[in-house]
Amino acid sequence: MKTSIQGAILTPFGWRLGELQHEGGHIVAINGRSVEEAEARASGAALVLPGFIDLHVHGGGGHDTMEAGEAAAHIARTHARHGTTSMLATTMTAPAEDILHAFEALGPVCRTRPANGARVLGVHLEGPYINPGKLGAQPDFAREASLDEVRALHALAPIRLITVAPELPGHIELIAQLVREGWRVQLGHSAGCYEDGVAALVAGAAGFTHLFNAMTGFHHRDPGMAGAALAHAEYSEIIPDLLHVHEGALKVALRAIPKLYGVTDSTAATGMPDGEYRLGRHKVFKCLGGVRLEDGTLAGSALTMDQALRNFVGLGLSLADASARTATHAADYLGLAGHGRLAPGALADIVVLDPSLNLTHVIIEGEAIELPDA
Repeated sequence: MKTSIQGAILTPFGWRLGELQHEGGHIVAINGRSVEEAEARASGAALVLPGFIDLHVHGGGGHDTMEAGEAAAHIARTHARHGTTSMLATTMTAPAEDILHAFEALGPVCRTRPANGARVLGVHLEGPYINPGKLGAQPDFAREASLDEVRALHALAPIRLITVAPELPGHIELIAQLVREGWRVQLGHSAGCYEDGVAALVAGAAGFTHLFNAMTGFHHRDPGMAGAALAHAEYSEIIPDLLHVHEGALKVALRAIPKLYGVTDSTAATGMPDGEYRLGRHKVFKCLGGVRLEDGTLAGSALTMDQALRNFVGLGLSLADASARTATHAADYLGLAGHGRLAPGALADIVVLDPSLNLTHVIIEGEAIELPDA
C-alpha cells in the first residue's frame, strides 16, 4: 500500500512543494510544484529530506561497537532516533582478538537491519593501521597493516572503509593493493607530511578521517596531511560538533573540499546523560556536550546527525547543501546507488523536520521509526 508524505521535499533537482509517495520500501513518486528554498522554508510546511548517512559511528545509547554481542543493534536504534538511516559501525585500535570478536558480532547486524534501527552498511576499520604517534583517543595497539588480516575480517563482516596512516613502512604499496581488491581507503591518525598524503592519493586513497583531528596540521611552509586534503581531496569526513574543529577551519574545509561530509565519530555517550562510558579499552567521560579521556583529550563525540545538519545550517549553508553533507556525499563516496537522495526508485529513507529543523518523523525502508517523546 502506498504511503504519502506532504511537505517541502528536497529532490536532486531542487525543492518540490507537494507529496512524496513510497511503497515496498522505495519511493515511487514525487509530485508538486518547484519552489526555491526560501519559499520552501517560509511555507511552514514539513521539510522532507533524505535520511542521514553516518560513516563513523563508535557507539551510542550506552553501548560501544567493540563490546560485540547486541551492542551494534542498540547503537543502530539510538542513531535511527536522530535521523540516521544508514551507518558504518566503526572499530577501534585494539589487540587482534578484540577486533576479531567485534567483527564476529557485526556480521549478522550488517546482514539484517535491526528492528527500529538504522541500516548497518558494514564496518569502518579505523584502527589499528595508524601511527602510534597520532593515536588521538585510540588505545595504544597500533601496528602495520596486514592484507591477510583485512581479508579475514571482511569474511566475517563487510569492510566498507579502512583508515590508514600512509607514512608507515609498506603502507603506500598496501593502499594500492587494498584499492585493487575493492576497499575504500582513507587517510588518518597520521604523522605523515604533505608528500605522504599526495602519494597515498595517487596510490588510490580517496578520503581523510575526521579532517584536522589526529593528523599533521597545515602550515604555509609545511602543509602536512591536512594540507594534502585541502589541496587535493574531493571527499573528506569532518566532525561538525564545533568542538573538534573551529568554525573558521570548518569554513576553510567547506571552501576547499567539494564533497566534504559530516560524521559524528559518536561514542557510547551519545544520547546519554553526563557520566562515564567506554570507548574500546578506554574509559571516557561525557561533560558539557563533549567526550574526553581522563587527561582531557577529545575522545569521539556525543554528536548526532540531526544536530550536525543544524550546525551546518548555522554556519551559513543552505539546507539543501547541509543535507548533501549529511546524506548525499557520503552515499556517493561509498558508491551507494539509491541512497542519500529522494527520487523515484530510491530507498524510502526519509527524515521529516519542522521549520526549526527538529525531527518529527524518521522512515527507513518505508518503516516509521519510533522517536522519543519531545
